[in-house]
Order: sequence, then C-alpha cells, then structure tokens
Amino acid sequence: MLPIQFNKAEFTQSAPSIRECPADIGAEVAFAGRSNAGKSSAINTLTENRKLARTSKTPGRTQLINMFALSENQRLVDLPGYGFAKVPLKMKQQWERHLTEYLLERQCLKGLILMMDIRHPMQEFDTIMLNSALQNEMPVHILLTKADKLKKGPANSTVLAVRKHMKDSGVDDLVSVQMFSSLKATGVKELKRTLTGWLNQIDEPALNEESGEAPEE
Repeated sequence: MLPIQFNKAEFTQSAPSIRECPADIGAEVAFAGRSNAGKSSAINTLTENRKLARTSKTPGRTQLINMFALSENQRLVDLPGYGFAKVPLKMKQQWERHLTEYLLERQCLKGLILMMDIRHPMQEFDTIMLNSALQNEMPVHILLTKADKLKKGPANSTVLAVRKHMKDSGVDDLVSVQMFSSLKATGVKELKRTLTGWLNQIDEPALNEESGEAPEE
C-alpha cells in the first residue's frame, strides 16, 4: 500500500453539484457531517494546514463540494454540512439533494468519513446519511469528533456503544468507528490508515485479453 503525504494536500476547486466536479476518475474520500461536527477542522488537522479548509464559528459556511488534491488521482472532498445551518429551507433541501446525488452517482468515491459530535452521535441526519451510503454498499468510517470535550471513560463508552449499534444493525462489515479530536490531534494516525487504504483503491483500465493493452476510448 503506497503511503500518502496528506500534508501536501492542495485546494483545487469548489462545485455546487456533482455535474461541476472534476472527471470521475481516480479515488476520492468524502467528509460529511452536521454543520457543527468540525469537518473543516478535521481536514486541517489531518493535513497539518490550518488554512486549507475554511472554518467558521458560524455553522453551515461550507455550501459547496470542495475538492483537495493529494496527488494527480487522489482527492479529499469536503461536503456541505447538513441539518444545522441557518439558511432557507429551500437551500437546505437543495444541499441535501446534491449530497445524496454525489454519494449515489460518484463512481470514484471509495468511502465516506461520517463525522459526529461525540456528545451527540447518531442524530436523524447522521442516520439518513449513513443509510444513503450503505444502500450503495459504500464503506463508512464514523469519526466521533470533539473527543476532548469528554473525559476518557465516557468517550470510550460512546465509541463502544456506537460500534455495538453497528454490529446489532448488521452493518459492522462496512462501518468502522473511532474517536477524534482536532484540538489535541487524537486519532489522526487511525484516520490516516483508513484513508490510505481507501485512496489506494484506484481502478485500472481493463486490459484487452488478446493484446494485453487497455482498450481504446
């Protein structure tokens, strides 16, 4: 498995919907979660660049699909936050439609990092997002963020409870769970291992059986 230099991540573009995204090739991993789950902070901690993903004290500032290149064919994707932003209902519904469309139609998407505040996991929109991914048999890694807000005992108990819920639901083969803190960089190594495994799953062009060459476009 090839190592990935996450600190080399660069912002490439923002897109309002899947139709404006880059070519559907290579490998992507998307970060999703409620608007106050700390998505941008987690991406900045992961990449060791506090200015890479835009953060704000006002939840809901991420309103576009934001692309960050790790290499020529590997990307991280920051999806619009859902369920909390103080925006008109029509705009919120449009975001949610674009999120679902992206999850179901993006072929190069290898996995979903689903972020939840460790103090309030598995809210309604979290469950909807999780089910959308699982319907497409997409692996999901749940990141229980803001672990620094809880003592070690309660934090570990929450992780175990969410893992048990996944096992009882029969989806633990596709869903993994960990705690994370952007403030203290807790869980960064574990997150990198998951991302590296997914982002190295780059589909190669099918070879022509007779010639051994890739078919012409």
